[in-house]
Amino acid sequence: MTKSTASPVAWACLVTTLAVLAWSGVAPKDRATWAMEVAPVFIALPLVLVTWRRFPLTTLLLVVITVHGIVLMVGGKYTYAEMPLFNWLRDTFHLSRNHYDRVGHFMQGFAPALVARELLLRTSPLRPGKWLFTVIVLACLGISAIYELIEWGAAVSLGEGADAFLATQGDPWDTQKDMAMAGVGAVVALLGFSRWHDRQLARM
Repeated sequence: MTKSTASPVAWACLVTTLAVLAWSGVAPKDRATWAMEVAPVFIALPLVLVTWRRFPLTTLLLVVITVHGIVLMVGGKYTYAEMPLFNWLRDTFHLSRNHYDRVGHFMQGFAPALVARELLLRTSPLRPGKWLFTVIVLACLGISAIYELIEWGAAVSLGEGADAFLATQGDPWDTQKDMAMAGVGAVVALLGFSRWHDRQLARM
């Protein structure tokens, strides 16, 4: 990313991501869990930087990716089952569990939906409409399923050491609810932000 091609918002997203990443990596609750949760940031950040000159992203997508990264990094810092603010919400409103992982899985559908939308509209013959919507939602559900398979593999490999990564909190239907939240996130992103996204794409 260079000053000649990056907008102030892009630079703000980069600085914010690096600052939160540094904060997240200082004395996390569990280092192995932190590494697994923050891994997508370590993949996405270099990819965006390396491809920026020839494939800059819309401002909307940059902000959404940054917000998703923050959710991941906060989850890595505290673990999803013990995020302090959501512990307070749980105790104050007598909730059944810490729901921060639901936020994480909502974003797991929301952010990839807009990433897929931008990539498909810019690199494929697909145009806005029902088929684009369907392909993206199914892709996001597939990504969520792959993530749940990764969690399963971690549980088998690490045993009890994977509890913080899984964040099931004793819910036998946690996997299904997580995938449902990703689906909801994808639908909300497409229904709520497609027109805004289209306007930004038209200006590129």
